[in-house]
Amino acid sequence: MRSVTPRRALPWLLCLSLLASACGSSGAGTDASGRLPSDPYALPQFDKASFDRMLARQEGTPVLVNIWASWCGPCRDEAPFLAAAHETYGDRVRFVGVDILDARDSARAFMHESGWTYPSVYDPSGAIRDALGVIGQPATLFYDADGTLLRTWLGPLTERALTENLERIAGP
Repeated sequence: MRSVTPRRALPWLLCLSLLASACGSSGAGTDASGRLPSDPYALPQFDKASFDRMLARQEGTPVLVNIWASWCGPCRDEAPFLAAAHETYGDRVRFVGVDILDARDSARAFMHESGWTYPSVYDPSGAIRDALGVIGQPATLFYDADGTLLRTWLGPLTERALTENLERIAGP
């Protein structure tokens, strides 16, 4: 019986490692660029660093970030308010959703059903929500044009609260 030295095994181990990662990958790795896609239903996977890069790219524009999931009842309750607000404020405020702990197909179906035309990012583990210090969902964060977080709304938004906070960040 021939023994395999570590030197001879290394090429085989590298080959097997590459093959295993290629077979196990769904092509849904984290988008490290932090760029939002032009297709609102693309749902690129973001981590906290990608999310932070995305927010930095919005400098000069107020941002509403809504943390949601398709299986979340209160998220479904507030969805029509968010769709209508995007129609009204979408030229002055950047709307971004963060879909957490969800399946992409369910998330996309929910987005279509809700009439959302703004992009969301995919956070399968809830890491972005957790890093923002938010517990539960939905949660909505309102950033002014300088990137300063002005308000964190925990729980489902009312139409009035949404409008008041958008007016506050959108300015005249």
